[in-house]
Amino acid sequence: MALFILCALLLNAPPIQAATKGVTASLNAKWPATPLLLETSEFIAEDSDEKFWQFVDTVRELTIYRKADSGSSYYSLLLKKAAQFVTDLQINLLKFALALRVYSPAVQMFQQIAADEPPPEGCSAFVAIHGKHTCSANEVKKLLKKAASRPKPYLYKSDHTFPGINGGDPPVVILYAELGTNSFNNFHKVLSEKAENGEIVYVLRHFVASSSSGKMHLSGYGVELAIKSTEYRAVDDTQVKDTNTTVLEDGEDGDEVQGFLFENLKKVHPDMKEELGELRKHLIESTNDMAPLKVWELQDLSFQAAARITSAPKYDAMKLMRDISQNFPTKARSLTKTVVNQEMRKEIEENQKHLTESLGINPGDSALFINGLQIDLDTQNAFSVLDIIRGEGKTMEGLHDLGIKNNDLSKLLRLAVHPPEDSFALDIRHPAVMWVNDIETDHLYQSWPSSCQELLRQTFPGVIRQIRRNFFSLVLFIHPAQEETVELVKLAELFYQHKIPLRIGFVFVVNTDEKCDGNKDAGVALFRALNYIAEEYDFAQAFSSMVSIYNKVKSGDVLTVDRVVGFLKKKYPRADALRIIGLDSQYDDKRKAGGIFYRKSGLGALPQALFNGVPFSSEEMDPEELETVLLQRIVEATGFLQRSVFMGQLTDETDVVEYLMDQPNVVPRINALILSLRRRYLDLTAKPAIQDWYDTSTFSFLDSRDKTAVIAANMKYLTKNDEDIIYAGSIWIIADFDMPSGRRLLSNALKHMKSSSNTRIGVVSNPAAKPTEENTMIARAIMAAILTQKKKEAFHFVMKLIKEESVQALAQGTKMKDLVIQGMDNDGFEKKHNTLGVDFIRTQQLFCQDVVKLQPGQMAVVINGRILGPFDENEEFHAEDFHLLEKITFSSSTEKIKVKVKQMGMKAKQASDLVMKVDALLTSAPKGETRRDVRFIKDELSVVQLPPREDEVYYDVVAVVDPLTREAQKVAPLLIVLGQVINMKLRVFMNCKPKLSERPLKSFYRYVLEPDVTFLANNTLSPGPVAKFLEMPESPLLTLNMITPESWLVEAVQSSHDLDNIHLQEIDSIVKAEYELEYLLLEGHCFDVTTGQPPRGLQFTLGVKMAPLIQDTIVMANLGYFQLKANPGAWSLRLRKGRSEDIYQIFAHDGTDSPADSDNVIVVLNSFHSKIINVKVQKRADKINEDLLSDGTEDKGLWESITSFTGGSPSDDAKKEKADILNIFSVASGHLYERFLRIMMLSVLRHTKTPVKFWFLKNYLSPMFKESIPHMAKAYDFQYELVQYKWPRWLHQQTEKQRIIWGHKILFLDVLFPLAVDKIIFVDADQIVRADLKELRDLDLKGAPYGYTPFCDSRKEMDGYRFWKSGYWASHLANRKYHISALYVVDLKKFRKIAAGDRLRGQYQALSQDPNSLSNLDQDLPNNMIHQVAIKSLPQEWLWCETWCDDHSKKTAKTIDLCNNPKTKEPKLKAAMRIVPEWVEYDNEIKHLLKQLEEQKNIQVNRHAKSKGNKGVQRDEL
Repeated sequence: MALFILCALLLNAPPIQAATKGVTASLNAKWPATPLLLETSEFIAEDSDEKFWQFVDTVRELTIYRKADSGSSYYSLLLKKAAQFVTDLQINLLKFALALRVYSPAVQMFQQIAADEPPPEGCSAFVAIHGKHTCSANEVKKLLKKAASRPKPYLYKSDHTFPGINGGDPPVVILYAELGTNSFNNFHKVLSEKAENGEIVYVLRHFVASSSSGKMHLSGYGVELAIKSTEYRAVDDTQVKDTNTTVLEDGEDGDEVQGFLFENLKKVHPDMKEELGELRKHLIESTNDMAPLKVWELQDLSFQAAARITSAPKYDAMKLMRDISQNFPTKARSLTKTVVNQEMRKEIEENQKHLTESLGINPGDSALFINGLQIDLDTQNAFSVLDIIRGEGKTMEGLHDLGIKNNDLSKLLRLAVHPPEDSFALDIRHPAVMWVNDIETDHLYQSWPSSCQELLRQTFPGVIRQIRRNFFSLVLFIHPAQEETVELVKLAELFYQHKIPLRIGFVFVVNTDEKCDGNKDAGVALFRALNYIAEEYDFAQAFSSMVSIYNKVKSGDVLTVDRVVGFLKKKYPRADALRIIGLDSQYDDKRKAGGIFYRKSGLGALPQALFNGVPFSSEEMDPEELETVLLQRIVEATGFLQRSVFMGQLTDETDVVEYLMDQPNVVPRINALILSLRRRYLDLTAKPAIQDWYDTSTFSFLDSRDKTAVIAANMKYLTKNDEDIIYAGSIWIIADFDMPSGRRLLSNALKHMKSSSNTRIGVVSNPAAKPTEENTMIARAIMAAILTQKKKEAFHFVMKLIKEESVQALAQGTKMKDLVIQGMDNDGFEKKHNTLGVDFIRTQQLFCQDVVKLQPGQMAVVINGRILGPFDENEEFHAEDFHLLEKITFSSSTEKIKVKVKQMGMKAKQASDLVMKVDALLTSAPKGETRRDVRFIKDELSVVQLPPREDEVYYDVVAVVDPLTREAQKVAPLLIVLGQVINMKLRVFMNCKPKLSERPLKSFYRYVLEPDVTFLANNTLSPGPVAKFLEMPESPLLTLNMITPESWLVEAVQSSHDLDNIHLQEIDSIVKAEYELEYLLLEGHCFDVTTGQPPRGLQFTLGVKMAPLIQDTIVMANLGYFQLKANPGAWSLRLRKGRSEDIYQIFAHDGTDSPADSDNVIVVLNSFHSKIINVKVQKRADKINEDLLSDGTEDKGLWESITSFTGGSPSDDAKKEKADILNIFSVASGHLYERFLRIMMLSVLRHTKTPVKFWFLKNYLSPMFKESIPHMAKAYDFQYELVQYKWPRWLHQQTEKQRIIWGHKILFLDVLFPLAVDKIIFVDADQIVRADLKELRDLDLKGAPYGYTPFCDSRKEMDGYRFWKSGYWASHLANRKYHISALYVVDLKKFRKIAAGDRLRGQYQALSQDPNSLSNLDQDLPNNMIHQVAIKSLPQEWLWCETWCDDHSKKTAKTIDLCNNPKTKEPKLKAAMRIVPEWVEYDNEIKHLLKQLEEQKNIQVNRHAKSKGNKGVQRDEL
């Protein structure tokens, strides 16, 4: 009834203005829309390569339906095809991924690679065969003939390689084509057949010959309309012609308005939709109250919002939170009327206390947890959340498929099952190590301090602290008579003589034969000689003697007995040299120990070196590299030790060596295959599609997952006794057991099992030839015994059977039945052996080939699904390796899983299988963060709870959020979308901040995110989502900000309105803003391996084959950080030609696409995620003492051509730069300041004859300015360049646009401009120049890196506003002047030389944590740092400002700045016309130029419209 009364009142109310006003913002990709079919293939490829190629075969000609069907029908068909290969949950995630266009960069990456080939003209598909191209499938055979003589192409990690026959070295054929087209199909038939036969390696890369003409809207970002202060009016009065006639639908009815949920009302009263719409508009108009709130009204706002949300129907609560947080400025007034339940307040406070104690989450903080994984709301975005839920979904579905549900599933999911990521170290506490020195006890080091706290003392970079503790140990395994030993001994002596705090030990691996004569074996001779010297003196003396002996050995020679004997006779003439080293030597103690330790260690070929137990790679063992690498290891280890001391884990009472050797990464044996963190796993989650493994024909048609399920279901195990227990380890031995190597592998496994009570062993035959009864006799006997005998008897029989004497006996005619042992069922065994056949062996061989990827006869070991192998032909896997394998597997995962499975109460065999399968599933998942258990003391009144759908896998999602925070603006819409994508148990706790003193939110916000692809009314694909701000209040001044993922660089490309100053009262329609994702950011960190420090000033370039130089950048000292801009593709990273390349070389890198030691650094950008790489560089041997930032010439690269449109070639620009050029830097945002900027530029040009180059910060310039600046440059003959630098993620972020702009003025001066620019002058946009700035550029700064003008003191009536005259600033400046940032000159060479930028960023990082500091960031920071980074005070006439300077001084002013006046608050535009007479003249001149440009543009548009015919509709992106 009330509804009808309200409607009636409304209808009698005065008419409401119907015109829709608002703001919309969209963000497009820079590249063309990519087909959804190709994006879907990339989604499936991420699951598995096998599924990718199966999907490819399924959709080979799918595009023929694209033209016949509507867009939505074709999309449904596409999802139906994909559903054959992924689960229902994965289909939902696929829809979400397609809506986000997650895989568009991956498709575009291949497109860019194809463009770099380049593609032959007129081809819809083509192949590249070792540098040759063809568009015809018929010519493939011809191009293959001489392919081997041409170099092979580079293959990327993300390439799709057809699963053909392994082995050999066939040519590589790369197909560039679009899936689903006829041209693709023609090539695919030919190439797949050749790949299956092993004739070629077939690689597929996406290539779309005719790209879509439509723009592709992106999503997964936020848009903010912030309310600006109008204290100083900064709006341009120039009338802008509004070309936008967009009509938009009303806002979402789901939003609550004054307690009404209109979405529900329209469902209940469908006949009153129009009246309800009018009512909604009326209520919105009446509630858009922006009047300031009193302080007492603010205090409880957060609790009041929580009360409103928790009292709503639970399925509407998230929509209500979204509405309140995103439209808070207009909702605040109505919230003050909400009554807070005191019981709810009490519950919130109890929960907050618990969260603070258990998780460190304070009142007002926000946090999001998915299955216990904390999602960092500052750095994570929709793309990373999708990755997390996809990974979690795969694991949860796997556990669900294994029959594990609910709490059991949750417990297993939360287990920490991954091994430590540190490099594994060998325990060096062994008597075989002969130590040269002991840092803690030797007299040589007695003057050094011994406290561990010394590690925390600051030192200069690269300096190794001399502390009397055995922090660093080097152990060298050597054979004395090897050539390589000579250099290693000399290196050890170098470290020892220079008193490097390094404990040095040797393990001598020499002949262990007791009857070995040292007179004939140089290794034994040296060992005995050293023992003699050590016994008579000490080992330090023995080491010195060894060095003397090796110093006599020439490079390339080896140690001889004569050298040892000669040394003993000369140095120790009384000793009987021949007796010391001879057969009856008394100095032979521990000679065998070194060899035994070496063999048990598992280390590779000699020599070997260990640093604190961690082995060096073969490349690092190069004596020329080892010194550098060793120093680098010391620097790296110092960081770990410092943390240990700081955390109190390492104290002065601790035995350092014991502490280091008790770390979890220390193992008794090194086996790279076992310890590698790059691991392969079997998927053991499927149920078997067929019951036994004798049906080889059917088995061959199964996919890998199903094949594995059949093998696992039929596997029978050997155990050492008949106990019915749960086994934690299930080992499969894969080999040809009729070959000696296969039998040795099985024998070693069984030897290990004798000492292990927790392992069972299964056997999988992989015969080297086609299986027959003759060549599988042993394999069949093993299987027959396992199938027919008790566990104990089977174990002992197999042990006997695989001995070589048993095999030889069988070969000589002994019958199998004669080998049986006591207690066996002889008849059962013999019958099974004779009737078993070889079908199961064929099946096992097929499994080895298709799933494990082994050649016939190759061996491998599988433990709990983890594959180790294939083994090299001569590679032995000893019993000690099985011990290590079990230790590593059990300690990291298996024991924990076994405990959980045991609690489920199932039978032993079933439980053992489950442990194996769960272990394979959990450890194969990528290592994530630690999972947190989020609990609430009470959850009745303060927690919104939404239950999951039953009998389905569900995610446990917990949000802790204050509903009136920026995080809530993002979390609420994210949770709404996730609720449409996944099945989740949702709990949202209202973490309200009490006693608010100011408005918590000062902006409107929209999060652009959709759960699925959308279609228009005509069933064609929608361009994508946009941010809509409709029914907005018209009075406030608003500024539009794009809040995008960290790695996105976006720019406004189209809008006729001033997006920095949106005033809806003055606009008649929708403000439409169109942005473009201009670049994806490539970030990195670079360090010098020798010093461990960043190489300041080092420059990198990024390019492709066709254009090697596209972007350049400079390395900062802060974290060695650098950033480069690029788009999806494969890029080559190089040191820039010039001093960078002359002085440095790239030493190593990670996070790249190329091998870590490759000189050719390839970086692939194929996703929207942040790409961060690490690069290590090293100075060239002849440039060790060179300084990169010292005087020297540096080629300019393409700095002048990145975004400059001046028409000159880079070489021309370089010449001008080297000549005489005036570099002027400025920033502007908003149409008014761009108007000022143009006038400032004109005033600069009018007062100088020196060529001028303007540098503008690109980030915030309007589309109109960027469109007009090339024309202005041409008209006034100046150069310009647009520069940009993304605020680094590690530097404290600013959220207000103005403060971000201020930050760019001061924080990145050392990296914004190329090294060739020696000096730059910053001039504020609102300044007018009256003198030649060349005079300022040439001013002597007296050694200071920059010069600023001090604030005027002459206008006395403003003394009360001079804040720097008292308080903090007066004491800090200590009689120095406070300088204004409107004009300054920077000596960039000096600035970089003294690391001024790094110092400024460091101080900023410290001060900016306090929101009350740096209120004028660009000005306060340099003044605060005046004692560390000197400022040259410029003569006062260089900057006159009416606010602070008296009228008399205006006559001599060289520049006039339009400073804000805190007393009069006069608008800038008005002040400009009044203060500067020439300003109006300049303004009119610029207006005339812009008018001419507009007229020319209109003429061109009209011509284009007339010439444009009906060219037909181009293909869409489906």
